[in-house]
Amino acid sequence: MSESRASAARSEVSQDDAESEEQIQPVVAVILAAGLGVRFDENNPKQLVQVGGKPIITWSIDAFQSNDRVTDILVVVNDRVREAVEAIVADDTYDKVRTVIQGGIERMDSTEAALQTLADAEIPQDAKLLIHDAVRPFVSQESINGCIDALDTFNAATVAVASTDTMLMAGDLGERKVVRQVPDRDNMFRAQTPQAFRFSTLRKAYDLAAADPDFHPTDDTRVVVDRLPEEPVAIVAGSVTNMKITLPSDMPMAEWIARSLAG
Repeated sequence: MSESRASAARSEVSQDDAESEEQIQPVVAVILAAGLGVRFDENNPKQLVQVGGKPIITWSIDAFQSNDRVTDILVVVNDRVREAVEAIVADDTYDKVRTVIQGGIERMDSTEAALQTLADAEIPQDAKLLIHDAVRPFVSQESINGCIDALDTFNAATVAVASTDTMLMAGDLGERKVVRQVPDRDNMFRAQTPQAFRFSTLRKAYDLAAADPDFHPTDDTRVVVDRLPEEPVAIVAGSVTNMKITLPSDMPMAEWIARSLAG
């Protein structure tokens, strides 16, 4: 990514726009694509694997690029995929992509890198952030808009789908896992992304989490729930097609969804 484009990131997501008569509240999509995907194929980064004729990450970027309410996109990558991702977003089609930044070893590190980039750009504290897994290529516009709308009332929200399976809370008994509790299925949901936050809320939660080196959350909602327990997190309706591609065995379903969306 060129230096001039990185500079554009600082200007276009900042609140310092004296020439504008009306300040547009930023809605920033942060697409996390820094995972190594070792369970998929350590020699073939899944972010770049073709589904329905285009790389998985392209589907995710397209979803936010095409949403009229999303103002800016940041893409978080690792070294293995950076060059390919930068080539993808260099297309003029992706005029909302402000910059491609380096992620970290864990998901938490990648979100922190995005938060710091936005802070350096002097993003407004009440800006809306949508944190999305790059390998959930089929996120719907309804879910994206649902997150944006939810942040009018709440400071945090997550896309999720109600569990159709009975969930079991387990514990250890010797070398075997045993059932400790069977929660009420009516209150059980499967988390998806995007997960949405006011910038100040997520930044505060991460600042608090930084004090605990043993805290390794697998998603951003948990950071808010654990570190800001008084902050409610709204649930936005997700979809069974908003799948996360994790294993090679997920690919047939992903191809089927891609064909369905193509009509």
